[in-house]
Amino acid sequence: MKKESEGIGVEISKEEDNKLFFTLSGADVPFANMVRRYSMNSVGVYAMEEVTFYENTTNFFDEYLAHRIGLVPLITPEGAPADSEIVFYLEAVGPKMVYSGELISKDKEVKVAKDKIPIATLAENQAIRLEGKAKLGTSAKHAKFQPGLAGYEIAGGKCKFVLESFHQMPPRDMMLRGVESLEKDLAEIAKLLEKAGKKK
Repeated sequence: MKKESEGIGVEISKEEDNKLFFTLSGADVPFANMVRRYSMNSVGVYAMEEVTFYENTTNFFDEYLAHRIGLVPLITPEGAPADSEIVFYLEAVGPKMVYSGELISKDKEVKVAKDKIPIATLAENQAIRLEGKAKLGTSAKHAKFQPGLAGYEIAGGKCKFVLESFHQMPPRDMMLRGVESLEKDLAEIAKLLEKAGKKK
């Protein structure tokens, strides 16, 4: 599929579960790099921000487990309110391996993206009981809010992109949300420049 607008062309060559391959033509390297950075750094995703432990008889400190839980990718639907807060809970008793899929969300849409991420190994009679609160953020705040990776190479005067989502959203959505954020910032700059010009 190929789309063109004012000299800029986008041709999608391949789309997988969490990867998108496309070619950007008619744009210079600084512009391509701006698109890359916005797709990684300006797209809001959910991640666990607060974890309250009601019971932890494992060999791991609360802070260590909270950090691991914070890195579990969470599905982030489009249009999620910036100030929203999603509650998760987990309760497990050993002996067993505790996986990310045992984090149960109270929201039908926002849930764990990958079920088999190991969190902790529990020995006989060891237990974890906790509640977590997920909030929206971007990777400018913390790496746990990064939606994925984006890179490109220059070939024949064109930028060949590869986007890899961390499963919070499809890679196409990751790119679209990044571009929308870029458009918003550019529009704001245009307004400020226009306002500054009128003051002269």
